[in-house]
Amino acid sequence: MRPRSLQARLLAMAMGLVVVVWLGVAYVTWVSARHELDELLDGHLAQAAALLVVQQIEAEDSDEVADAPSLHKYAPRVAFQVFHGGHLVMRSANAGIAPMTNKALGFATERHSDGGEWRVFSTRGTEHDVRVYVGEQTASRREILRAVLLSMLLPMMFALPALAVLLWWAVRKGLDPMRQLGEVLGHRRPQALEPVALHNMPSEMRPMVNALNGLLARIESMVMAERRFTADAAHELRTPIAAIRAQAQVALGAGSDVAQRDHALQYTLAGCDRATRLVEQLLTLARLETASAASAASVAPVNLSMVTRGVAAELAPTAMARHQSLELEADAPVLVTGDDVLIGVMVRNLIDNAMRYSPDGARVLVVVKSEAGQPLLRVEDGGPGMTDQELARLGERFYRVIGNEQSGSGLGWSIVKRLSDVFGTTTQVARSSALGGLAVEVRWPHR
Repeated sequence: MRPRSLQARLLAMAMGLVVVVWLGVAYVTWVSARHELDELLDGHLAQAAALLVVQQIEAEDSDEVADAPSLHKYAPRVAFQVFHGGHLVMRSANAGIAPMTNKALGFATERHSDGGEWRVFSTRGTEHDVRVYVGEQTASRREILRAVLLSMLLPMMFALPALAVLLWWAVRKGLDPMRQLGEVLGHRRPQALEPVALHNMPSEMRPMVNALNGLLARIESMVMAERRFTADAAHELRTPIAAIRAQAQVALGAGSDVAQRDHALQYTLAGCDRATRLVEQLLTLARLETASAASAASVAPVNLSMVTRGVAAELAPTAMARHQSLELEADAPVLVTGDDVLIGVMVRNLIDNAMRYSPDGARVLVVVKSEAGQPLLRVEDGGPGMTDQELARLGERFYRVIGNEQSGSGLGWSIVKRLSDVFGTTTQVARSSALGGLAVEVRWPHR
């Protein structure tokens, strides 16, 4: 079944309501007009009876009945009778000899033997034994009422088609902004993600257009994140892959030189480790950039001390291999709000950076505590530290300090910065007064 258009639905509803209201008005008009017409014609009957009452009837000595002549074509629709002492002394030409009603005074509706229905008014005359009856056919009243209603409602019936055409035009004109929006979207390029703008946009369409623009903005953000991920991966993976290839070629050309082959294979493994770590960082960063803060930052409480202890245990073998001292002060539980996996990613990047850029045998200190009701994570290292200019550029992608011999891509700090925005934390970097290297402090909002 073909779905009805919005224009057809609006037109059908509007016309349906107009017809219903029109019928209601016609019914109320009919009831009101009939009531007013009955009152008016009843008043005429009473006036006619009053005129007969005030006439002087001299018929005591005559046994003949005076018949009034018919002077108008509508005269047969009105009848009257005058009785004096129980005897009929005057009547209209269309009135019988029997009283028109048995009711002594007032109005009554009577059906006569000829099948006609009459509205009769009866009253006394100037003398007590005089009775006056004036009647009118109810059919004539219905004819008058029909003529009045037709004169009022017939023009309205002919106006309904014109009203339908005007409603169709008005609905079509009112839906022009929606057709304009459809044309704008239909002519847009698939790559176009800029906001949709319409001139003279109605207020009812603003929520829909705003939601559409919000969706386009989110799509643009995801597309840009994918483009950055592709560019970052292509830029940074080129170096380790080239190094792996070069060392593999060296190993192939080593021949019987076992030492040279083993040396080349060791560098090949190191290049593979670097490429693996780089891919993990790129995937983590891509995930953070496409995820919203609401989905990434869970409302569940997380024990920062427990997460940090777990990360430190994972990195302890690396520290031991380089004879570094990895110290952790996280005895008391410190609760923060967030996602335990992403918080672990932040802690791992901070500790890994401190270990990576510190010399062999250096000391790395990790502290988790609550300071003035505010959760705090501090990581200090015994490395060479950074100058003010280098600190200013910390967090830029693929930025590394010149002269640093450690492998890396600079993405670790980008991940920390992004996670800091997600969790609403503040991150401060300064020189460590105790160890001489960097001191990084991450503070969560007050609980």
